[in-house]
Amino acid sequence: MALTDALKSEFEELVKKYPQRRAGLIPALHRCQEDLGGWISPEIMEDLAEFFELEPIEVYGVASFYPMFKLRPQGKHVIGICENVACDLRGSDEIIDQVCKLTGAPDGGTSADGKFTVERLQCQGACTTAPMFDLDGVYHEELDADKVAAILGELQ
Repeated sequence: MALTDALKSEFEELVKKYPQRRAGLIPALHRCQEDLGGWISPEIMEDLAEFFELEPIEVYGVASFYPMFKLRPQGKHVIGICENVACDLRGSDEIIDQVCKLTGAPDGGTSADGKFTVERLQCQGACTTAPMFDLDGVYHEELDADKVAAILGELQ
């Protein structure tokens, strides 16, 4: 069982707030990701399916649809690089290349040492200060190769 007794108790209270038990799945996925390692493992999905009286494929369908749910382990530091139109026009491809080069993480993956995960994001609402990335929940804007090197150098 991947779900702890504490989470099961929390989810029992959660489902009382909804007209249908299954409606609590998304908040439960968030809590599992927060408390159980930063990602939603197949075991977690199976346990949630049992708890919410769903098929595992239904839980997977929800977890895989929303980009905020991670279906594989993440690095210690997660770098989400905006690639929407404004960032793209202002050089996000070069920022992605620089981040991957400096971290050793492949585009869309995690470095071999588990320290960095690089992912592409859609609009982060920082279009006037593009290109940008989100590093562990903190926006870094108006990036260029030197700024990226300085920011990531602090984490090495």
